[in-house]
Amino acid sequence: MDFMTLIAQRYSVRAYKPDPVEDDKLQQVLEAARLAPTAANRQPFRVIVVHTKGREEALNRIYGRDWFVQPPLVLAVCAVTSEGWVRHFNDGKTYFDVDAAIVMDHMVLAATELGLGTCWIAAFDPDAAREVLQLPGGVEPVVFTPLGYPDVAPGSKKRKPLGLLVHYEKWS
Repeated sequence: MDFMTLIAQRYSVRAYKPDPVEDDKLQQVLEAARLAPTAANRQPFRVIVVHTKGREEALNRIYGRDWFVQPPLVLAVCAVTSEGWVRHFNDGKTYFDVDAAIVMDHMVLAATELGLGTCWIAAFDPDAAREVLQLPGGVEPVVFTPLGYPDVAPGSKKRKPLGLLVHYEKWS
């Protein structure tokens, strides 16, 4: 599948079949994470693969939607904050969250190409995530996605026109 078709086909899946995800497909999704570009190639992230069966109650503490635990897997991208690159100008901006977002996007696109569904989730309870995933200090949960086979067809995508999103030469 060419890239433009792939990104057009990706959608936020909110209904999943209980069918297992084949290990080779999971490994391809995880390899996409490993190959994602990160600031200064520091790779300040870890992916936690959580099997949903038997963990539904705990996972629903993180994000309380029934469809979150329908598929067999949930992936959590966490940042190791001390490993992130820091911009050394006057603002000291850290990039571990940006790196985690890039990693998740690579996994989401790899999953789409493999016929799997995902849904980017940032509206989760970070304290519950830390507890359920038993994260040590200095590790921040950044984004989650269910991973499984979609049980719903994609709807239409609503996006702003390109002219509202792009500026040339300066903000205008």
